[in-house]
Amino acid sequence: MRAAERILVALDTPDEDRALGLAHALAGRVGGVKVGLELFSAHGPGLVRKISGTGLAVFLDLKLHDIPNTAGGAAAAAARLGAAWLTVHALGGDAMIRRAVEAACAAAAAEGRTAPIVLAVTVLTSHDEADLRRIGLEGSCESAAVRLTRLARDAGAGGIVCSPREIAAVRAAFPSATVVVPGIRPAGDTAAGDDQNRAATPGRAVADGADRIVVGRPVTGAPDPAAAADAIAREIEEAS
Repeated sequence: MRAAERILVALDTPDEDRALGLAHALAGRVGGVKVGLELFSAHGPGLVRKISGTGLAVFLDLKLHDIPNTAGGAAAAAARLGAAWLTVHALGGDAMIRRAVEAACAAAAAEGRTAPIVLAVTVLTSHDEADLRRIGLEGSCESAAVRLTRLARDAGAGGIVCSPREIAAVRAAFPSATVVVPGIRPAGDTAAGDDQNRAATPGRAVADGADRIVVGRPVTGAPDPAAAADAIAREIEEAS
């Protein structure tokens, strides 16, 4: 896989014109773009279809966490939209993950599409051990991520979302997983007001075993987003 293909750019904005402008600027320069809750809640499936029209693969990061039937219905709808990747919360449990995978595959097959890779989110990059204790999870972020990875693996998930610090442990627990890693900051980047507690550089994350990395503000907040994405691709190549 080329370095540029490993990059998924997070379109974390409620502004449709800005999101589409970024998509057009990045088409052919990165592996895809992430549509998260903010953008999806503002503009819904129609915008996903418009972004897909630029030729970019869409990472639909909705972090589904509901009863199995509801999560399955949402996963099926995402598959019909043509999403390449779809997230569910591993904390939703094995029955929910399994139902989401089955529903996404069935919906995609019915329309002659490739099913999205269902990615199970382990521990959010904004969390640390103190946050885990407050929500009732004991132990380190790494141990929690590994437990959830094993659960997702056994439920049929195609991949895992984890922080850069858990890549090696997650890869060991689920060798065939597509490992997607947010919390990426290019070397020398100092994002003011950043809410990522467990971050790493692009080169370090890929060297540690990430298949795809998710980058937001360092690209979308740059004066020239395409040039910023190209610089990240070079950073990955130089670290290889």
